Amino acid sequence: MFIFVAPNYENTSAKVGLLQTNLLIINIMKRILTPLILAALFFTSCKTLTETDILNAQAAEEYLQPIRPGYEGRNPFWNKFAKKFIYAPAFDFPETEGASAYRFTVKPVKENPAAVWSFTADTPKAPLSPIWNEITPGDVVLTVEAIDSEGKTIATVGERKFLRDYPFSGPYHDAVRDYKDAARMAIYYIHMMPAVQSWKTQTIPDMGYDYNTYPCKIIGATVRNEVMVAREFPMLAEEAITMAKNAAAFLINMSHPEGSPLAFFPPTYYLDLRFSKEDWNQGKTMTLEACAAGHAFLDLYDYTGEQMYYDRALGIADTYLKLQREDGSYPIKIDFNTGEPVNEVGAMLHPLLNYILRLHNQYGLTKYDVITEKGEKWMDEIAVETFNMTGQFEDVNVMGLEPYENLTNCTAAPYASYLLNKETVSEKDLNNAIDLIRLSEDQFTFWDTTPNEYGLRMMATPCVFEQYKYQKPVDHSAHNVAMAFLDLYEETGDRLAFAKAKALIDNMTIVQNKGNGQMPTTWDFRTPYHDSNRSFWTNCTFAAVTALLRMDKITSEE
Repeated sequence: MFIFVAPNYENTSAKVGLLQTNLLIINIMKRILTPLILAALFFTSCKTLTETDILNAQAAEEYLQPIRPGYEGRNPFWNKFAKKFIYAPAFDFPETEGASAYRFTVKPVKENPAAVWSFTADTPKAPLSPIWNEITPGDVVLTVEAIDSEGKTIATVGERKFLRDYPFSGPYHDAVRDYKDAARMAIYYIHMMPAVQSWKTQTIPDMGYDYNTYPCKIIGATVRNEVMVAREFPMLAEEAITMAKNAAAFLINMSHPEGSPLAFFPPTYYLDLRFSKEDWNQGKTMTLEACAAGHAFLDLYDYTGEQMYYDRALGIADTYLKLQREDGSYPIKIDFNTGEPVNEVGAMLHPLLNYILRLHNQYGLTKYDVITEKGEKWMDEIAVETFNMTGQFEDVNVMGLEPYENLTNCTAAPYASYLLNKETVSEKDLNNAIDLIRLSEDQFTFWDTTPNEYGLRMMATPCVFEQYKYQKPVDHSAHNVAMAFLDLYEETGDRLAFAKAKALIDNMTIVQNKGNGQMPTTWDFRTPYHDSNRSFWTNCTFAAVTALLRMDKITSEE
């Protein structure tokens, strides 16, 4: 009789190894045992293996599969600028004439003779799958050597330093408060901010909150927040809608008039604060930022029924119809007065495609489907096919970047969500979405972190970094990845995707300030001096709120 046991190992790799052994034994037994005996053995196993154990083992197995490796020929090797990996990577190291094989050796950056992992392969571009789950999380150095038939080194063909990051390994901390309560606390915090309260009587922004220098993004989020406040707190509805209308009035007053090249578009930049003052932003606008204002107008229309807001939202969509190039693309940045591109960089289209998807699904509008058809084609053939899911932030200069130099979850995860929310999700859509979600986890998600020399963990994990150019855990990024995982779960029923989403969303309730409800934008540990300069973006909080409310809905229905 075989007995399957899963002791409570403190060592995650040992625990996962035992789980994998148990599952391997079960697979072997399938070939030699009768179904009745197999069922009895599996039942015995399941009494000691929890769902979390099984999901951890599933994650460990999936991490052995490299993400869109360049050797497949579909796209180049995309990880030249990558700093860390959860999935087994493969690198673009050159072959050497006369080599019989290649020896891969991984060692910790901090010398430890007992910690060396090695294997051989017939190509220097092989993934690290054979040893990946054995490598202890931490900073490591990979060396790849060409060897002859006798195992002697001919040449070193490549070396790479990176973080072998922690795998998903539950259980994680559960939410410390009800998801909906956390969401309501967060929107109420924004509502009570002095700069937001000023919208009660003003139709221009209070620049004491200098992030108002980004009107579409921040003031658009203010409108959406106040509409949500009206829905969640009926006693505040009149006040909140007054504030939303005044903020919307500013966006309208700042927008270009009908008939102009950028009709109905509010500006990306206002005055000369923060990055609005940079010469590469003065007089410019991010082409897809108007979508944020469009969503704000639609939210206000949905609540009030006032036609002017609906017309504004459609006016923005009409301008996008005119701006789309024949190949389906849009420039990432344009002159705000003329609408002419100011550089050759193409925009990642997920904000616009999601906006058009809302117009189609919620309001039954098909007029803008041509944007979807052409835009999807461009995204699939260019961005997704090359896997260059580059960043497009109003405070990061996009000029002079090499391909893959500023990858971000903020493009990859939302486009995965878009693909999974289409009316019909094709097999290609699903596979591309999974690749994009894996990229977002691999490069930007941290399930754990190593303590520093003082024994302090310097960020609140699990969390998600924003981009290569801004290596900080951001609540909006946690929202992006969690929502994509939830979309994958709802499309496929993958419980591991749900568990990953839950871990990220539960942590939102943990990092939230329990005294005032503020959802911090960054989840990194800081000294008092540096903490006084911590940024707070209301649009990021609003995104986190939507993730909390979605988790509340899913868990309430289960």
